[in-house]
Amino acid sequence: MLCLLRRLWTGISVQRRFYSVPTDDSVVLRPYQEASIDACLKALKSGTSRIGVSLPTGSGKTTVFISLLSRIDPPPENPDARRALVVVNSVELARQAAAQAERLHPEWKVEIEQGVNYHASGEADLTVATYQTLLREHRLAKFNPTGLKAIIVDEAHHAAAPSYLRILSHFHPAIRHPDEGFQPPDFKHSIAILGFSATFSRHDGLALGSVFERIVYHRDFLEMIKEQWLCNVRFTCVRANIDLSHVTINTHTGDFNATSLSHVINTPTINKLVLQTWLDRASERKSTLIFCVNLAHVHNLTETFREAGIDARYIYSRTPARERRAIVESFRKGEFPVLINCAVLTEGADIPNIDCVIVARPSRSRNVFAQMIGRGMRLSPETGKEDCRVIDFVDSQNRVSGVVSLPTLLGLDPSEVIDDDSLTSLEERADERILASREKTPQHHVPNVPNPKSITYVDYEDPFSFVDEAFGAPHIRKLSQFAWVGCGGDVYILECLGKGYIRIEKGQDESEEEEPHFVAHYTPATLPMVTALMLKISPYQKSREILKAQTLAEAIRGAETYAIQKVVKGPTASGLRRNARWRREPATENQKAMVRKRWKARPGLLDPDGRSEDRIENMTKGEAANIISRIKFGAQVRYEKKAEVQRRAENARAKEELRAAREHVRVGPLPAT
Repeated sequence: MLCLLRRLWTGISVQRRFYSVPTDDSVVLRPYQEASIDACLKALKSGTSRIGVSLPTGSGKTTVFISLLSRIDPPPENPDARRALVVVNSVELARQAAAQAERLHPEWKVEIEQGVNYHASGEADLTVATYQTLLREHRLAKFNPTGLKAIIVDEAHHAAAPSYLRILSHFHPAIRHPDEGFQPPDFKHSIAILGFSATFSRHDGLALGSVFERIVYHRDFLEMIKEQWLCNVRFTCVRANIDLSHVTINTHTGDFNATSLSHVINTPTINKLVLQTWLDRASERKSTLIFCVNLAHVHNLTETFREAGIDARYIYSRTPARERRAIVESFRKGEFPVLINCAVLTEGADIPNIDCVIVARPSRSRNVFAQMIGRGMRLSPETGKEDCRVIDFVDSQNRVSGVVSLPTLLGLDPSEVIDDDSLTSLEERADERILASREKTPQHHVPNVPNPKSITYVDYEDPFSFVDEAFGAPHIRKLSQFAWVGCGGDVYILECLGKGYIRIEKGQDESEEEEPHFVAHYTPATLPMVTALMLKISPYQKSREILKAQTLAEAIRGAETYAIQKVVKGPTASGLRRNARWRREPATENQKAMVRKRWKARPGLLDPDGRSEDRIENMTKGEAANIISRIKFGAQVRYEKKAEVQRRAENARAKEELRAAREHVRVGPLPAT
């Protein structure tokens, strides 16, 4: 009778889930639920007091942690510490957890601490509280650490946030309060801090290791589907040709900025495509949940469905609690077919009858994507649910890195056609792809290599590279015996022994219809370089075009003919060759000084091993001349620009790899930073 009165007082509705609690209210746990509890108890017995459990949506996390609490004994040094606190992030989760606790353990006194409607005494066997309420000092003060044996953190991937740290630091000395000057209470015993989440990771870089020491158990939702602990799923991908290339990315979370994404997704065309897809593939479904980008998208997509005569309703973060509760309950009863939301039902929503999920918002977060499609994976045979259809709208033409979709989640190519496929069929397809790729690459057969039909150009754009005597373009050896140097960017220079230089580069006036070509210019010398520097004038005359050619080889042959006929005539032309005798002589002091000055200006970029001085001292005249020519004609600038681009790309790639790695959960210790 008292139990019934408490249910009526707290406004908690009772709903039986036969697959986890039989009619006699004795708990019959699934094998993985027992295994996760055993892992927790073993960790606690070993002295680890802050542990995490990763279980997917629909796996019965609430049942697990309530059953776990019933098996945790008070600490020997404080046998009066018998109470437990469950911290959740919404009033809906609070009601669900409290209802499940009363269902499983009617002998417990269960209370809720939340907002203005629920005030706990702090003396109950189990109190379920929202973290928002516990941030108020007078509400948190009700819970004396001396009387607590354990604290459960639901949706524990939030636990590293400053708001949670402010709460949890009151109950465990190893958890640091974010504010300086905080004085922790005097702890009489070690309180177990137990975190449960379907997505036990953070993509924003905050370290869950600041709260939990290790993850002791993990199961992936794909495993759970295959083992039939979650419902069967039918997958469909829609090629929406969405261009995400200009959508900005939030530097904090690594996911798309909602406003920027909305400009691309929330369009009449895409909204009509979502509607048409639902009509074609899911109109027979009883309960479809749709995820949108932001409130504007929610409104517009809801209106699109209503204009088509579909009873679609929506909720968002600012929907009044009473109204939201009524809409969700109506949807749970199957009173209307389509519920549209934005960032409300990604966590904690227990609506087993959902038999279709439409992901109408791209995401770069595996966690967010898994949370969205996980809403439809709960078993619900009592509602006649046999499986859940998941519909994903894929950007196939203009993909950006890191976008999560059904194909990428299952290890398939993003361009794969997926329509009404089961998880089993998709896994078979992935296995076939792997097998086919292996068959295409014979392990013990060396194929005949045909003769090359073209030259592969490789530029050593570092002007101080001594590879190939610092000529900078090894492919020139195949084309000429003359001392051409490559300056990067398809620019090639032939110094004409003090009489100017010839420059070959790609034509700048190419149209799409015009064949690529190379242009050669000759720039005569007016004065010796030293004299020109003293007079502060250019040592060169105006350059003039001498030829155009379709290929680099033709341009080099023509330019060399011009050089020996018009510029360096007679026997002295032999000095233009790579193997000219003067090129093997030791470099002059002036050459060394010039190279040393330019090289030492950027030692970190161009001399990572610090051996520049030895190399400079042992340079030949030819090597020095090549380096000076390459510096003079822009090789250093091009190299530094390219190095900077590569550095940024590498940093971005490393950052993306780190972000993606954080979303993969592994059993074991968690890093503190």
